[in-house]
Amino acid sequence: MNAADLGLPVDVPSTALFTDQYEFTMLQAALKAGTADRRSVFEVFTRRLPEGRRYGVVAGTGRVLDAVENFRFDAGVLGFLRQQHIVDEPTLEWLAGYRFRGDIWGYPEGEVYFPGSPIVRVEGSFAECVLLETVILSILNHDSAIAAAASRMSAAAGGRRLIEMGARRTHELSAVAAARAAYVGGFDSTSDLAAGFRYAIPTVGTSAHAFTLLHDSERGAFQAQVDSLGRGTTLLVDTYDVAEAVRTAVDIAGPELGAVRIDSGDLLLVAHRVRQQLDELGAADTKIVVTSDLDEYAIASLAAAPVDAYGVGTQLVTGSGHPTCSMVYKLVARAQSADPSAPLQPVAKKSLGGKLSIGGRKWAARRRDADGIAEAEVVGVGEVPAELAERQLLVELVKGGEVVAREPLDAARDRHIAARAGLPMSAIQLSRGEPVIPTEYA
Repeated sequence: MNAADLGLPVDVPSTALFTDQYEFTMLQAALKAGTADRRSVFEVFTRRLPEGRRYGVVAGTGRVLDAVENFRFDAGVLGFLRQQHIVDEPTLEWLAGYRFRGDIWGYPEGEVYFPGSPIVRVEGSFAECVLLETVILSILNHDSAIAAAASRMSAAAGGRRLIEMGARRTHELSAVAAARAAYVGGFDSTSDLAAGFRYAIPTVGTSAHAFTLLHDSERGAFQAQVDSLGRGTTLLVDTYDVAEAVRTAVDIAGPELGAVRIDSGDLLLVAHRVRQQLDELGAADTKIVVTSDLDEYAIASLAAAPVDAYGVGTQLVTGSGHPTCSMVYKLVARAQSADPSAPLQPVAKKSLGGKLSIGGRKWAARRRDADGIAEAEVVGVGEVPAELAERQLLVELVKGGEVVAREPLDAARDRHIAARAGLPMSAIQLSRGEPVIPTEYA
């Protein structure tokens, strides 16, 4: 479910100022020069994956569609631009009627990507496309970084449940976006209620150490929680002595106790001891949830532990060390004039330092072996080879300014699980390495 499905604003009345000033100064100069109406093609891609990552995850597409729809210049925004002398009056008049009326194609949300993949392609006049650069990159760079970390954690969890709980470790609006991206990447639920409200992500939560400390005894705290939330609740057992807390928890809730949560200590050792204790007390069905600064490596180290679910916060919402995907938004083709029939001409940046780009309006397809496993990401300009025609990756997202590809968030989550399963098995290894498949240019 998307924000628009709920009738909610994106986050603020307009996304038009989620941008950099030079987008507006370029617009003003292009309008004056008579080049603003030239048909143009911009592409979003990354030149490399974060160090050690084997694949990337496309996330934030649904939020991009919301942001493009909400990119409007109301009186307050125009007043700010006028007061700060950002642009001149002719440009303000042009902005007053701005609506993106072009086309957007892109990898569907949840799909994986590699260096050079044309993740998003934006087509329209130079003027209408250039203004969207910053907001599109802001969303995709953030959300795709979180989704990539979530995907690695999901693979490491091996089917055990994952709870996103990083709201207190990031900006309040980033927390909502992070919960959404984590869900796309394979997490099962979030502690953040705004994310649950906005995107219908399942929410969970019971109590913190403060609740135990509030009461005169741990028994009193557990009894109060069970009385309020029922025997199926999750009791936090590491405020004082873990073994004593587990005994008290089972004594109060009985074998119907839903779960116990461990938030400190040697999680591998403590989980084994708690599982043995729960079984001896007759609470064989009581689950064990572990938290405490987990990342994909910590989750993988607990593979042999009797853990049923992981709660992840800081490392998830910061991209587990890689909070951005370094995606860029580059002009790759433009018409030679404002004539709608003028042919597109490939353009590309040429520079030293690894910042070269490849000109031309691109397609992308994934070549697979006889078993259906990906062999290469193939990117090209011009006609698509017949053998790849049915394996193209870009789908139409916006046509003539109208969104045509809204989908439930669960569709993106399911797509990611399928896309990851279609990669070579080494994709989910946590050891450092190159992208799991090469990018080839046709």
